[in-house]
Amino acid sequence: MLKQCEGSHAVAQAVALSRPEVICAYPISPQTHIVEGLGELVKSGALQKCEFINVESEFAALSVAIGASAAGARAYTATASQGLLFMAEAVYNASGLGLPIVMTVANRAIGAPINIWNDHTDSMSMRDAGWLQIFAETNQEALDLHIQAFRIAEELSLPVMVCMDGFILTHAYERIDMPDQAQVDRFLPPYEPRQVLDPNDPVTIGAMVGPEAFTEVRYLAHAKQMQALDLMPQIAAEFKQVFGRDSGGLIKPYRLDDADTVVIAMGSVLGTIKDTVDDLREQGVKVGVLGITSYRPFPIQAIRDATANAKRIVVIEKCFAVGIGGIVSRDVRSAVQARPQPVYAVVAGLGGRAITKASVQKLLLDAIDDKLELLTFLDLDWEIVNRVLDREKKQRRSGPIAEGILRDIGTVSSKIG
Repeated sequence: MLKQCEGSHAVAQAVALSRPEVICAYPISPQTHIVEGLGELVKSGALQKCEFINVESEFAALSVAIGASAAGARAYTATASQGLLFMAEAVYNASGLGLPIVMTVANRAIGAPINIWNDHTDSMSMRDAGWLQIFAETNQEALDLHIQAFRIAEELSLPVMVCMDGFILTHAYERIDMPDQAQVDRFLPPYEPRQVLDPNDPVTIGAMVGPEAFTEVRYLAHAKQMQALDLMPQIAAEFKQVFGRDSGGLIKPYRLDDADTVVIAMGSVLGTIKDTVDDLREQGVKVGVLGITSYRPFPIQAIRDATANAKRIVVIEKCFAVGIGGIVSRDVRSAVQARPQPVYAVVAGLGGRAITKASVQKLLLDAIDDKLELLTFLDLDWEIVNRVLDREKKQRRSGPIAEGILRDIGTVSSKIG
C-alpha cells in the first residue's frame, strides 16, 4: 500500500510488522520518533505480544535487549550518536555472544563540539565491534532493510545495525510502499533462536574464555560475517520475489557499464551523486556510481569486480579517522590494492553540511583531470582553518577551537584578532 510517511514512522511500521517480542526504548535525536511510534503501536494494541520497555539509558537499552535475546525473544532497539557510544560495552557483548538483535542507528555526528546533524561517525566508531552494518539510501530502503535484517540476524545469530541518515531520512516524508502483515509473515518466519536459555538444557552464555581459545572465538565471529556475504544477496533475492522490488544485498551499481570514473558512497548522499552523474553523462562524461549497502561485512570481491574497468575511484564519505584520513576509502583501497587505479578519499557532509550537486560535479571533474588530492575535504573553508592555526601560533591562550570559529564567522560576538 502506497502512503506518504515520515522515515521514522516507516521504520517503526516495518519493525512492528516483523513481530518483535521485546522493544527497549531510550530516546535520543534523531531516532526518537521511531521508538515513539513503536510505543504508540504497542499501547494501542496494534502491535501485540510485545513488551515495550522504557529504560534509563542507552546502555540499559541494549543490555535489556541482550537479556531478552538470550532468553529467546525477538529483540529490537534504536539509538544514535553519543547514545551508541554510551552502549559501546554492550555493543561488543551482543556480537560476542552471537545474539540476533536488530538496532536502528539514525546516523548523527559525535561531539565535541556538540552537533545533532547527520554524518556517519557514530556507526563507524563501532565498525569493528562484530555487528553487521547495512546502510539505507532512501526511506523505502530503510523500511525494507529492517525486515531483511531480522532474517539475516536470526539465520546467522549475529546482531545487525540498520543505518539511516539522521534527519535527512528519519524526518523526511516520502512515498512509501508499505507491505502488509501477510507479506512480511511469508518472508520472515517465526523466530527460532539458535541459542536460548533453557532450564532443561542449561548452558553458560558469556563464559570467560582464556588465551587457549579466545583467538578461535574471534575468528568464528569473522567467519560468520563472511557467511553473510553469501546470505545477504540470497535474502535480497527472496525479498524481491515476495515484495516485487530490489532492495538490500551488498552493493548497488548505477551506470557503471562503461564508466571510467566510479564514485563510491553510502547512504542518502547517493541520490545527489546519481543526479550529478546523470548531468555529467549528458555532457558525455563516462562516470558511474557504486553504492555500498553492506559496510560490514565489507564486500571486497563485489567492489573489486564492479570497479574492474575503472580508471579512477572517488570515495565520498561522511566520516574520517582523525590522524589518518578516510575510513571507507581505506577499505576500498584494500579491495583494489593490486591495481593502478587511484582511490581518492573525499570527506564530505560532516556535521550535516550540505553536499551539493555543484560541489560533487567539480570534484569529479577535478579527479578526471588529475587535479584532486588523494585526501580532500569537500568545501572546507581554508580561510577559517588558517586563521585558527595562525592564532594558535601567536597566542598561547587561544581558547577552544569551536568557540574561536564561532566568533570568526560571527555566530557569537568576537574580539579575537
